[in-house]
Amino acid sequence: MSFIVKNTTLPGLFDLVSPHSCRGCGCLGVVLCKCCKNNILMHRDANGLISKNKNLPPIYVVGKRSGILEKIINDYKYYSVRDLARPLAELIDTVLPKNLPENSVIVPLPTATNHIRARGLDHTYLIAKNLAKIRDLHLKRIIVRNKNTVQVGSDRATRLAQAKAAYSINPKITIDPEITYILLDDVWTTGSSIKAGVDLLKKAGAKNITIALLAYS
Repeated sequence: MSFIVKNTTLPGLFDLVSPHSCRGCGCLGVVLCKCCKNNILMHRDANGLISKNKNLPPIYVVGKRSGILEKIINDYKYYSVRDLARPLAELIDTVLPKNLPENSVIVPLPTATNHIRARGLDHTYLIAKNLAKIRDLHLKRIIVRNKNTVQVGSDRATRLAQAKAAYSINPKITIDPEITYILLDDVWTTGSSIKAGVDLLKKAGAKNITIALLAYS
């Protein structure tokens, strides 16, 4: 797996000699320009995803995994473009309700440890951390990873079984039924990871759950 050097070594120095360019249009100075960000939001369509999963909590998603949105997600996850964490969090912030309870807690679905080592970043956690700062909300690692099962490429039934075994609730944290928990992940494919996370939170006592996603496939 290759990495973009400017994002893993001396980023400040490289920004001087090789400034960031928008991953969408290529304009210099930012990793995602306002124009491309607005373009992503203009073309968002979450209705298909939400209508197919009426038994799940409310789902807020930026859009379909295609075009510019797909490119920035791939650059962030697979090429370690850390500076995209903030713009991606801002996109999620835009689609989430503005009236979330002040004591809401953001819960990132944990990334497999081998992926963190390979990519040099915990991509879901960094987005959650930025979103927590934007919204001034708490961030807690309530769901932990039991094993490094890789779900990419598996069929639906296999992914569902893997997801159920992959996660558990952090025994050091007590769930408060009065608090809203915002379960955050990057991409919905089969929904197995999100469903497993929702089931765990409910079994632990959570009554108010909201789902936040970057994209669906």
